[in-house]
Amino acid sequence: MTTNAAEPADESPTRARRRTPAGAAVLREDVTEAIRAAVFEELAAVGYARMSIEGIARRAGVGKTAVYRRWRSKLHLVLDVVSAMAVLGLPVPQTGSLEGDLRLLYEVTSRALRHPVASQIIPDLQAEAARNPDIAEAFQKALRDGQEGVASKIMAAAEERGEVRAGLDPDLALDLISGPLYWRSVVIRSPKLPKGYLQNLARATAGALKAL
Repeated sequence: MTTNAAEPADESPTRARRRTPAGAAVLREDVTEAIRAAVFEELAAVGYARMSIEGIARRAGVGKTAVYRRWRSKLHLVLDVVSAMAVLGLPVPQTGSLEGDLRLLYEVTSRALRHPVASQIIPDLQAEAARNPDIAEAFQKALRDGQEGVASKIMAAAEERGEVRAGLDPDLALDLISGPLYWRSVVIRSPKLPKGYLQNLARATAGALKAL
């Protein structure tokens, strides 16, 4: 277990009462990131229902108090990590064509969705979202914000090039762009994409958007 000056080690209640704190502990960013990484690993390993602060702390190599200094509960910790997914986002393709941009987006998204950790976490959080409205809201925001930010930029570039007409319904465009791959990779969890699937999907989606 790692300890440091800014992140004091766990103490017994008696010792904690005897010591007069000099001030609030400085929360080290590397410790915070280690805990966040441990959350993903723990979710993939045991799922949300069986996940515990003790297990997260052990996996991160810190004491439980290091976790509780940052988050009040397991729920708050997971909500924070899921919400952070939206901030990370996806790279915006700039290939010079709508079909090329979609093809690159699908390649990056497909790799992310098929990562062993993501393939375990996403279905588990979907199940929890059906029972917990707070998780549902955070999960939906993370997924939508990440995809919507990239899709809107792809469509803006395509409109500027004259590939699609101005004023397309952004929600419909997002559904067309993100829906098929998410369905294939997350909902039915196809073990392997057919050869040429992403290229054909990019071509078909670009054609549909141009026809709107």
